[in-house]
Amino acid sequence: MRIEPLAVPAGAATLEVLPRLARALEGGHPIAPYAVGSPPPDLAPAAAGGIPDDPDLPDDLAVVVGTSGSTGTPKRAMLTTRNLRSSIDATAARLGGHGQWLLTVPGHHIAGLQVLLRSVVAGTTPHVMELSDGFTPATWVAAVDAMPGTDLPIYVSVVPTQLTRLLAEDAATERLARFAGVLVGGAATHPDLLTRAAEAGVTAVTTYGMSETAGGCVYDGRPLDGMTVDLDDDGRISLRGATVAHGYLGGPDLTRATFPVPGTFRTDDIGHLDPDGRLRVDGRIDDLVNTGGLKVAPRLVEEAVARLDGISEAVAVGIPDPEWGEVLALAVVREAPSTTPGHALTVSGLREQLRGILPDHALPRALREVDAIPARGPGKPDRAAIRVLFARVGE
Repeated sequence: MRIEPLAVPAGAATLEVLPRLARALEGGHPIAPYAVGSPPPDLAPAAAGGIPDDPDLPDDLAVVVGTSGSTGTPKRAMLTTRNLRSSIDATAARLGGHGQWLLTVPGHHIAGLQVLLRSVVAGTTPHVMELSDGFTPATWVAAVDAMPGTDLPIYVSVVPTQLTRLLAEDAATERLARFAGVLVGGAATHPDLLTRAAEAGVTAVTTYGMSETAGGCVYDGRPLDGMTVDLDDDGRISLRGATVAHGYLGGPDLTRATFPVPGTFRTDDIGHLDPDGRLRVDGRIDDLVNTGGLKVAPRLVEEAVARLDGISEAVAVGIPDPEWGEVLALAVVREAPSTTPGHALTVSGLREQLRGILPDHALPRALREVDAIPARGPGKPDRAAIRVLFARVGE
């Protein structure tokens, strides 16, 4: 079996890879997508050499896709035709049928790759948003207006930051409301953002999943058909079912640790079930902040901060502290930074606003304003880069 690296262009040229994706999905040589201009993936020698009886390579391997995990260790999930088709079919069933897609995220990442693959299965050609000048409400409006007419439902997949930008402009919001489904994933989606979307007539659907599950496999807190969510005693999330990858290419030890039994993926996330049975993801295990012996889930802090007036985005991290071990530090993006004296955002002022909303040990002790949250993938905050912003604790 030979795994072929596949360079995926940006912009309209992305569509050039559709025939190759179709062949992979139909049983042709599996592919390993990567962005044009980046080095090809370093595939395991045994897989690249094509040893047919390699027990780590499933017979129906279709795609080897890189993860955007935070550990820094390259991992490549092996997705089979069964994984991908199960995900595609279950997504169509949940949304109400196959449709016409608009691609707004990179095609070599799992979210963009699935937009391309869903289109292959639906027999449609996705429209590609031009992102060479960045994602803006104006480029969005132009992309939607350029979509060909269709009787099919239209869908799009975005990250929360993109949704936030679109809801800030009336023309962009009006175009967004035309879509039968707006999948929102890649990072935590604040409940207030979903409320704003609903009030604007936007059909936003939150998704939770990763490369190891062929993309989103839990929609609006409920697993897709063929999938199950399990929580251990500490709240660690495991995902079980037809979309779960075969394992990691060239990583048998990591595969055994992360995929304890075939069809089960043990995530690094913790969560809980709401009273109505919907999954709520509280954050990553390694993102938990232990301050004075008490654990804090950054996502709960971020959601509270993002509800405050004048703040559009917030990411909380733990930074070392000689007294508490770790303390909460915040990077925030303001909606309209004020230069008026007395209106500066300070950590002491922020603590006062949050007191009574968050427990005292979860109140931030350090603050940095940034123009944009550093990212390590589509919509995913780069918490390691954010920690670097904090050379010392204080205002």
